[in-house]
Formats: sequence, structure tokens, C-alpha cells
Amino acid sequence: MPDHSEHFSTTELRCRCGCGQALMDADFLKKFEDLRTAYGASMIVTSGYRCPAHNTKISHTGAHGPHTTGCAIDIKIHDAAAYKLLLLALQFGFSGLGVSQRGPMESRFLHIDNLPHPAYPRPRVWSY
Repeated sequence: MPDHSEHFSTTELRCRCGCGQALMDADFLKKFEDLRTAYGASMIVTSGYRCPAHNTKISHTGAHGPHTTGCAIDIKIHDAAAYKLLLLALQFGFSGLGVSQRGPMESRFLHIDNLPHPAYPRPRVWSY
């Protein structure tokens, strides 16, 4: 399977349950690529696409959560780098930003999404 974009492979964007789906939205991924280019450093994807069944098992958002739309991604990041990426994501117009910066460094991340669905009021920033 070909890579989804210049910086993000299908392998790192696919659902982690083993189903193999990587149904990322093309417009979202293009915008995210532009963010990655502006950020200027590699990013570790901890969650890209999630099939509805997997999202139901691991998230309170259930079968219709942001990751099931292909318009959401979680990046492992912390400290000043997280702040830099958060500011850039706001400048690029991403509409949903979840901040998890507590606990061990290896478990910290930023959730970045761009959801057009009316069930997700936007813009929105939250912490976990």
C-alpha cells in the first residue's frame, strides 16, 4: 500500500486494532502535511484513523468519534515542542485541539482534528 503523504505512511495512520483500515480524509491529510512542513520536525503518530469498532472500545466518543472520520490525528509530543505545535495548529485553522500534557513524558500527546460535522461544535480546545 502506498504512503498516504510525504511525511506519513499508511502503516502509521492505520487503525491499531489490526483491521488494516487507514481511511484518512484527503483534505485533512493535505492540511496536516502543510502543518508538518511548517513545524519542521518529525512527528510520531500515536493514533490516526480508527475503525468504529476500535474507537468504541477505546474512546468515550464511540462509533462516530473524530478519528472514525479520518479527520483526526494524535501526535506524541511534550513540553515546548507541544506548545509550538499547538500554536501552529491554531494558525493553520484546525478546529479541534486536545491537550494531554500530564503524566510521564512518553504518554503525552496533542490531538488535532478538523471536523465539519455539526455534532462537534467548533472551534474547540480541551485538556484530557
